[in-house]
Amino acid sequence: MTARFIAIACASVFTLVPIGTSRAGAQEQPREQMLPLRVFSAGSTRGVLAAIADDYTKATGQRFELTFGPAGLLLDRIRKENGADVYVSANMRHPQRLFQEGAGTYPVIFARNRLCVTGRSELGLTQDTLLDKLLAPSIKIGTSTPGADPGGDYAQEFFDRAETVRAGAKERLVKNARQLVGGPTSPKLPAGETAVHYFFSRHEADVFIGYCSSHTKIDIKTEKPSDVVTTRIEVPRPLTMPINYGLTVLVTSENKDRGKAAYRFALYLMSPEAQRRLPEYGFLAGGGP
Repeated sequence: MTARFIAIACASVFTLVPIGTSRAGAQEQPREQMLPLRVFSAGSTRGVLAAIADDYTKATGQRFELTFGPAGLLLDRIRKENGADVYVSANMRHPQRLFQEGAGTYPVIFARNRLCVTGRSELGLTQDTLLDKLLAPSIKIGTSTPGADPGGDYAQEFFDRAETVRAGAKERLVKNARQLVGGPTSPKLPAGETAVHYFFSRHEADVFIGYCSSHTKIDIKTEKPSDVVTTRIEVPRPLTMPINYGLTVLVTSENKDRGKAAYRFALYLMSPEAQRRLPEYGFLAGGGP
């Protein structure tokens, strides 16, 4: 990521910061009196955003209330309850909607991701065979829920793109697909369980379309040994699409101190210090409006 992109992104947030909001403002309240910042963020950022927030707390004393979940469902909560100060979505459309409604600042790209397909190892997935394998009549494709979760929207876009390279592919893929996570009625996974292992072991899915990022650092093996051996393939062009994570600061808070703190944290999220955390969890750096 170039310095120019960082400057553009920070400027996009900074131009909306009220007069008097500055880094020095972090000392306007004693640390013990700082109100916790309420951050709503896409579930796929659970690991990296928690790490960034922890870094920020150590540096400033700012406390957080972090809420993770399907970004579409979080958007609904924000619009109904006004319960967030900062919102990070796995797409740009949801933050853009808040901006258009006058509830949030103009969104900037906090991070970027890629689309991956994880499948049982015996399927022999490769980038060259990916579409053929997914089109097999017996295959069960797990996805997230469109509308409620951008991950489901990206899966649907993948199906659309498949149609452009092979006639009839979309109909077959939609028929094979099962919306297993990310919806308001999706089953709650047992503690410590991953969606891939849970649905593979129950034979409810053979492959899963999701993000290439991870909830844990990609160079640290924290998962328990699995009885389900899998292979993960990054979706190749022309089947893939840009996946940009939008960041917006909510402007509906009546507490001025909390509002200033939200702007300061948003600026930090776009800083080199925070952006360096992203690759540790499989994300690509953001930057730019």
